[in-house]
Amino acid sequence: MEVGALQQMLSRFRQLQEDLQRQVNAVTVEASAGGGMVTVKMNGQKQVLDVRIEPEVFAGKDVEMLQDLIRAAVNEAARRVDEELASQMKNLAGSVPGMAGLKIPGLF
Repeated sequence: MEVGALQQMLSRFRQLQEDLQRQVNAVTVEASAGGGMVTVKMNGQKQVLDVRIEPEVFAGKDVEMLQDLIRAAVNEAARRVDEELASQMKNLAGSVPGMAGLKIPGLF
């Protein structure tokens, strides 16, 4: 392989990495549990941005139920982040010649 071709490929990979990082930073998902009793908003880096708990949850004074609802909402939000990023990565990979058929474990 020529040095020029290798440099061009590395340049494409750098651009792909920058595009992916921008997309990760732009991702925001929301997930709820208990029929919307607990809602969690999470960014592409899986940081929890917001937690909303409906007041009715506190009326029952069931701490274990609240913990379960929060855990379920956070886990669902993390799953949605993974799905969104995998989808975006497939789109990005398809835009780089020779990358469309490439399988990278854990990404797609």
